[in-house]
Amino acid sequence: MVRLASTSSGTPAPAPPVQPTNGTPAVAGGGGNKYSVPVVVLAIVLPTLAALNLFACFCFWRQRRPIAEAKKPYTTYSAEAEDVEMVDSMMIDVSTLRAATGDFDESNKLGEGGFGAVYKGVLPDGDEIAVKRLSNRSTQGVEELKNELALVAKLKHKNLVRLVGVCLEQQERLLVYEFVPNRSLDLILFDTENERREQLDWGQRYKIINGITRGLQYLHEDSQLKVVHRDLKASNILLDANMNPKISDFGLARIFSRDQTQAVTNSIVGTSGYMAPEYVMRGNYSVKSDVFSFGVMVLEIVTGRKNNDSYNSKNTGDLLTIVWEHWEAGTVMELVDPSMGGSFPEGDVLRCVHIGLLCVQGDPAARPVMSSVVMMLGTDTVTLQAPSKPGFFATKSGADTAVSTASVQE
Repeated sequence: MVRLASTSSGTPAPAPPVQPTNGTPAVAGGGGNKYSVPVVVLAIVLPTLAALNLFACFCFWRQRRPIAEAKKPYTTYSAEAEDVEMVDSMMIDVSTLRAATGDFDESNKLGEGGFGAVYKGVLPDGDEIAVKRLSNRSTQGVEELKNELALVAKLKHKNLVRLVGVCLEQQERLLVYEFVPNRSLDLILFDTENERREQLDWGQRYKIINGITRGLQYLHEDSQLKVVHRDLKASNILLDANMNPKISDFGLARIFSRDQTQAVTNSIVGTSGYMAPEYVMRGNYSVKSDVFSFGVMVLEIVTGRKNNDSYNSKNTGDLLTIVWEHWEAGTVMELVDPSMGGSFPEGDVLRCVHIGLLCVQGDPAARPVMSSVVMMLGTDTVTLQAPSKPGFFATKSGADTAVSTASVQE
């Protein structure tokens, strides 16, 4: 410790100076001031400079971060550790898929959509597959890839199409599904030549409706996740060799928390004719939006008619309007698809039309949940509520068509 000399008389002389150690200059008496000031200054300045340097590095990193994020490969996705492990175990090398599809030969193309083309392939063990090749130009394809990878580890049901592999090599983004030989429902149901449509007798149609119902109940209520599909339509219902339906294409799907009832978006995606009114008009979507789409499909399956985009056109022939008018007039049986040849139980047909109308109510709260639909289809002892006008109902006024929404509430 440095002791300062006292000016008081009679005070003992100061102790001799402490000898320096490790080369440190001796500090004694009043001369200590000329060393303590620079030392204090350095003790303040050096940490300050270091802090400023760290701050500058942090600012530089923050500025560069968006660039780095933008350059991240498309393989980056958000998933839990077990999901990543599951995906890793499903990786298939690109050479195997090129060989399986004949190098993505046009003759093996099954179809093409907004996300990319789908090809049929055969693996070395003889298993048939469907390979979705995501377009490099499609940002939707990237989102679909993320959704498929996030969902595949936890969604397992006989009425959902099964993802069997993934490939992320050589700038390819490939999703490998089980091959479903009868392809999609729309290709049969809306076949203008009626050749394939005649395969769909009432028993087949009723089985398809039931299968879709079970698959949706699983997505909404029974799986580990609560999933809103957001793009249910006939072309996304695949049919296996036994005509069992499988819900496909989860690219637009969203996961809800168990207590979440709805979400809102400014970006309306989906297919015209199947989207619920609250979604089209306000961007609100929920499990009840899927129920609306399901109701449209039920009416399409019974009648063999495709629902038109009535709320974006002046076409008065939309299916919901036609079915509602016949329901009120008591002439629903006139709408039954004639390709069935008149061999069907009228009670079952009427019940399916009734359920379809309940599912397309304008008020989401008035639509049943899928577990209730399962019960309605499973027994004829359950009394069904009377339906009101569908959510989209076209009325003709002179030469123009006005499309109104019925009972739409928050």
